[in-house]
Amino acid sequence: MTKYKYPSVLTIAGFDGSGGAGIQADIKTISALGCYATSVLTALPVQNTMGVRNIFPIPVQAVSEQIESILDDIFPDAIKIGMVHTPELVETIVETLVKYKKVPIVFDPVMVATSGHRLIEEETIQTIIEKLFPISDIITPNMDEASILANMEVKTLDDMKIAGENIKKLGCKHILLKGGHQTTEKITSLFYSDKDDFQTFESLKLNTKNTHGSGCTLSSAIASFIAQGKSMDKAVALAQNYVSEAILEGSDVQTGKGNGPLNHFFNPQKLIKNELV
Repeated sequence: MTKYKYPSVLTIAGFDGSGGAGIQADIKTISALGCYATSVLTALPVQNTMGVRNIFPIPVQAVSEQIESILDDIFPDAIKIGMVHTPELVETIVETLVKYKKVPIVFDPVMVATSGHRLIEEETIQTIIEKLFPISDIITPNMDEASILANMEVKTLDDMKIAGENIKKLGCKHILLKGGHQTTEKITSLFYSDKDDFQTFESLKLNTKNTHGSGCTLSSAIASFIAQGKSMDKAVALAQNYVSEAILEGSDVQTGKGNGPLNHFFNPQKLIKNELV
């Protein structure tokens, strides 16, 4: 009898009880794109659509053992890493992952929530650059996060281009610098490959507050398309389209009193079954 397996994506990220961001958004995205989602919890933020109220840490040993438990059993085709808010957590994740066979890693440097709440400790940034960037295949900062990484103000597309070049020097293989915080009618994101140039992605800016978790969704979508066997360029393009559609389809829905979620399931795919060889 023929045996099959699902393309599997592991998300290593924080919690969002309101269901719009973090691990919840990742699992929804991975599932909607036909992949099998596994997860490791890194932190327990207390949040809703209006903002973050508190953040409770997960013991680093618990994080390490969670990763080992999944990788020993359901080995992923791609990994998405989200909220890592302490140096010890960064080091634990990296030290645990490098013991296993390398798989593509998408790192979303979650530093600032949609509400504007700072989610990361200052001393963590250098550890991320030194430890996590080298094992990541792509990082996906937004403009606020690019400002932190490039140590400059990032308000315009021209600022983004300068920041992108500065972040490249930190040793990143690929960068998707997201332009969702632009105030222009069209928003432009910049994709820096391992070549010298960059590619632009443009979309219309929608008049909606429902963008909570859009960064989590985008990074887990990239990981999902990589898990399906798509090239990095193609995975980024497909993920951009998916997020734009998910924002559009959820733009007229009120969920909560603040920044609402995307519609992750506007066009859900059946779980993909790849034949085992």
